[in-house]
Amino acid sequence: MTGTLPADTTIGRVRLRVNDLERVVEFYETVVGLESLDRSSDYATLGAGGDVLLELDGDPDAAERPSEAAGLFHIAVRVPDEAALADALVRIEREWVLDGASDHLVSQALYLSDPGGNGVEIYCDRPKSEWSRDSAGRVAMDTLPLERGALPDGDPDRSVPEETDIGHVHLETTDLDRARSFYVDDVGFEISAAFPGNATFLAAGDYHHHVGINGWNGRQEPVGDHCGLEYFEVVVPESVVERLADDLSGARWVDDALAIEDPDGIEVRFRDAK
Repeated sequence: MTGTLPADTTIGRVRLRVNDLERVVEFYETVVGLESLDRSSDYATLGAGGDVLLELDGDPDAAERPSEAAGLFHIAVRVPDEAALADALVRIEREWVLDGASDHLVSQALYLSDPGGNGVEIYCDRPKSEWSRDSAGRVAMDTLPLERGALPDGDPDRSVPEETDIGHVHLETTDLDRARSFYVDDVGFEISAAFPGNATFLAAGDYHHHVGINGWNGRQEPVGDHCGLEYFEVVVPESVVERLADDLSGARWVDDALAIEDPDGIEVRFRDAK
């Protein structure tokens, strides 16, 4: 055990490999509401308030993600309030297809998929004072329908607020116990909620989750060289990055971040919160 991650841990950038860069960029701009920050013929970054949240690696020759491969379940874009979530809902209704809308008790969430088939959640948290916890300190979460009338009227022409970030990533694993051991015992997340044999939610501090892992779709193969998730960042203090560099076997330095692959071949990068 390397020690638990500190409460100020956050999720940083997420990088996806996509076939149709133009179409995916347009989706994240017009539907999700992110701003385009950098662009070339085969690369793009998008974000909010000038901060990069999403990197897109355009590769028209990359294979589609196989149905058996582990990887991304969804990337979760967190907006600061219900007004911003309502704006997202009307953008989706005007430009795209809504896959679902849920009240998770701790948050309200909209679900959709990008043109590359990557799952996307747009959500806002409820105040922590409204969260319930059991005697072990785990967060009570559920999946209830989110009624359209629960949100205020939205404006589809507003982009996301500058406080928007990546609240969490949710992964599909081939072995729930093995993935949980890596993220808890090796990395230092704590279990915030668990549904045995089904899904586990992992957090630093008192958040409901920074990483979700599930086996819902029966994935049986590790990540390969195909479209989908390339890596995601966990942002922590410099002292934690240094500790993880000493403790994680197989970790390597890439672009000023410490990179390691989880048991399914998903790359996680630990970056200093500068």
